[in-house]
Amino acid sequence: MSDDRLIVALDVPHAVAGMELAQTLGEAVGFYKIGLGMLTGGGLALANELKQEHGKRIFLDMKLFDIGATVEAAVRGLAQFDLDFLTVHGDPHVVAAAKQGAAGTDMKILAVTILTSLDRADLDAALIQSGDLKDLVLTRAGRALDAGADGVIASPQEAAAIRALPEAMGKLIVTPGVRPQGAALGDQKRVATPGQAISDGADHIVVGRPIWQAKDPAAAAREVLREISKH
Repeated sequence: MSDDRLIVALDVPHAVAGMELAQTLGEAVGFYKIGLGMLTGGGLALANELKQEHGKRIFLDMKLFDIGATVEAAVRGLAQFDLDFLTVHGDPHVVAAAKQGAAGTDMKILAVTILTSLDRADLDAALIQSGDLKDLVLTRAGRALDAGADGVIASPQEAAAIRALPEAMGKLIVTPGVRPQGAALGDQKRVATPGQAISDGADHIVVGRPIWQAKDPAAAAREVLREISKH
């Protein structure tokens, strides 16, 4: 029986490698993330196959951003695949349009606050308003939830504060940037261990490279599952 609080990111080059990894992980993992990097490598086909033929839950991480009408049309098209989660940027007009596109389906719209690979220096370079990064994340999360988002994507370091927001009552918090103790950080800057992320209020954690780059991916996944089972 899998623990769907763990979402494994299939950040591999193409659908064949993604299916091979899913088969290696077997029944232990029931929830997978497929991102933009695999879109041209058969990502949507893999999502559909894992969902319809293997009974897996699917988080499609597209981080959509455009004018409202375009976002709504894109989400309506993606909703036909009966997927579980879809990400969009957390701007209120994007969230509202995505919810319209997903209307009548069970697909949850998750709003991206600030990418976990960014820090204050990155925001300065992008001309994002000044202020504490955590405060900006909380403001963006609250506005996205007010606009109708079913949940937010945020780093583990902001999970507890978001969980405390009145707007977050009954909403999902999904945290990438999760690294088991001793794992390389890669391009992530705001991280926590799996157990800490769950303790701080995350409903789901996303783990990619520490699992699929491991010599024994199944063993690495089981170790993460053992840690979160304590919380």
